[in-house]
Amino acid sequence: MNLFDLPERMPCEASCPLLERPGLRIERIVSWGQCSPEGFWYDQEEDEWVCLVRGSALLSFERFDVLLTCGDHLLIPARLRHRVAAASEDPPAVWLCAFGHFDPGRETV
Repeated sequence: MNLFDLPERMPCEASCPLLERPGLRIERIVSWGQCSPEGFWYDQEEDEWVCLVRGSALLSFERFDVLLTCGDHLLIPARLRHRVAAASEDPPAVWLCAFGHFDPGRETV
């Protein structure tokens, strides 16, 4: 599989598991302009490392926003509420995401 062999445009995000092991899940997510529904917040029990490999996106946290462009990455600690406020449509936003419990000493949002 190649990260950039993208599925046809869909009305919702397309998530594809790339690797699953105990305590670790890696996914590719493709967004064609989709964002989180109004009032919806992710509140995950796992840490999430995200890397935007194509396009751009705006992540909103309760007290601040983070604009991501191609190559930007960050670690979102477990239980830090966040949402996708905006994502590019053309080109689509392509995310590489790792979920698990990571070293809290690492740089986070």
